[in-house]
Order: sequence, then structure tokens, then C-alpha cells
Amino acid sequence: MKAVRLHAFGGPEVLQYEDAAIPAVAPGEVLVQVHAASLNPPDLYLRDGYRALPEEWRPDATFPLILGTDVSGVVAAVREGVTAFAVGDEVFGMIRFPEDIMTGSGAYAEYVAAPLGDLAAKPEALSHEEAAGAPMSLLTAWQFLVETGHDAPNPFQSFPHLPVELDGRTVLVNGAGGGVGHLALQLAKSKGARVIAVASGKHEGLLKTLGADQFIDYTKTAAHEVVRGVDLVIDAVGGADMERFLATLKPGGSLFLVNPTGFEGHAQARELGITVSSTQVRSNGAQLARAAELLAQGDIKVVLDSRFRLVDTSRAHERALKGGIQGKIVLTTT
Repeated sequence: MKAVRLHAFGGPEVLQYEDAAIPAVAPGEVLVQVHAASLNPPDLYLRDGYRALPEEWRPDATFPLILGTDVSGVVAAVREGVTAFAVGDEVFGMIRFPEDIMTGSGAYAEYVAAPLGDLAAKPEALSHEEAAGAPMSLLTAWQFLVETGHDAPNPFQSFPHLPVELDGRTVLVNGAGGGVGHLALQLAKSKGARVIAVASGKHEGLLKTLGADQFIDYTKTAAHEVVRGVDLVIDAVGGADMERFLATLKPGGSLFLVNPTGFEGHAQARELGITVSSTQVRSNGAQLARAAELLAQGDIKVVLDSRFRLVDTSRAHERALKGGIQGKIVLTTT
């Protein structure tokens, strides 16, 4: 098969499109012929060797390795005794995450071996490109907002993450134009929330089409200076000064941080009676199947920023590094 492999960490130029062996299928797995895969932040971090982490936490890689977690494709082979899927079934999923966060899950390839529990049936109404754009971002939104779905130790805090009631509540989504953000907006709306979308001005038309009740262009207006009394903020951006969103919340409200690294407002949050919480997204085919019902019904749509052929994966990573992404970047194998 053809695959995009790393032989060393570095910039987009280290991504090599080359021949590779079709992966072996272990018990409890199926072989998926990949029609499309999508880019996610962990792909960029691993390609770069997680240089933002302390040296002792960085991956001790065995090269070559294949990046990528999110796929959509067709089952090409199954192990004896597998009944959940059959050859020819269209499936999508997030593969072995976070288990393979430091080694790559193998999605940037024409074939990938996938655990049964990580896959769901692809909705017929979705293209493979749209389906490939969904898993990590949609599961992140789902596990933050609807159902965490696992009891694994929380790497970010000492208590388990718990979603909150959305029906009739006001939710602010920071970074609403991105992969997680545009799906979190729609998911909150589908659960009965009023949603304030915060993004740059170029996203306004799209986000209102997706259901935003109010839009704030952060390049012109600081949301934390004008918004008050919301029930929940989900910050899909992270970075400096996440504490500013505490001012927008009512007592008893919640601040959900997709990337909590650097948040320094825990003491202030306790004084205000605000819950600050995060969680690590995990592969979950059963949750993805439930979310797929919303995709099939058109209640949630996956927006594609751009498409690249697998051979042009380095260009796709260059696009990701430019920022300003609207939705998801996807790779196609044809």
C-alpha cells in the first residue's frame, strides 16, 4: 500500500509518501481500506516530536511511523469470528486514541487495522471526506457536552469530568469556527441550548447558518467584556488568559477547557462557585454511532476547510500551520 510515514521528527517536509506493508489484523480488529482521513492537532504535535513537552515526556519513537487517527472507509478484511462488521461495510472512527498518541495510529495510509470498538457505521448521507472529518472533533464535543463515556483516570484533574444540562441554558463556544468548535456549537443546539459563537469575522455567516444565536467577532470585541450570565463556556482554543471567561459565567456555571494547559484561575473559580473541568477524548465507536444519528438526520454537519490527496499530506500540514481553519482538513486516498 501507499502511506505517509515519518523517518524523523520535524516540519511538514518530513512527511514521506511511500510504499509500506499492509498492516496485520489482530484479534478484535478489522482491516479498513481508507477512503479519507483527517488532520487533528495531535498529528501535528507528533510530527514535530512533541517539542512543546518537557524532554522526558517526548515520544521515544520507533521509525518509520504513520500518523493519523481519524478515518472513513470500507471494511476490507475481518478476523474469524467477527460479526460486528462485514467486508464491504462503510465505517468511520477514531483509531486507538489516546493509546497510540505517541506512536501514531496509522490513518495516513491506504489501509489501517482498526479495533472493532473504535468504529461505527458511516451514515449513508455523508461522503467519506465528511465522515473522516468527524471522529476526534465530534467525540471531543460529545464527551465534554453529552456523555464522557469512560472512567479512565483524568490526566488534567483529580475529579471526573461531568457534562452539564444544556436544554434551556446559554452556552458560549470559543473557537466556534474550528474543528471541535463548529461541532460543539451544533451539538449544544441539538440539545436545546442557546449558543453564543466566538470566532473571527470570516466565520460569521457559516456559524449563523449552523445555528448560532449570537456571534462575536473576537478581533473586534472581547467576549469576556460584553457577555455575562452564561451557564457554560466551552473553550476550544486554549492558550493564554483562559481565566478571562470566568467573568462571563453566572455563579454555579461551568468552564470546560478542551486544552487546559496553562489555566491559572482555579482559586478564582472556586471563589465564584464556577466548575472548571476538562477531559481526554477517547476512542468510542458506540458514542460515535449515537452521534452519527445526528449526522444522518442533518442536525449536525461536518464543515470541510480543505481537501488534499494523501500524496500531498505535507501541504495539508502546511495549511494547518497557517491557522484560521474553518472546520476540518481532510486527506483522500484517490
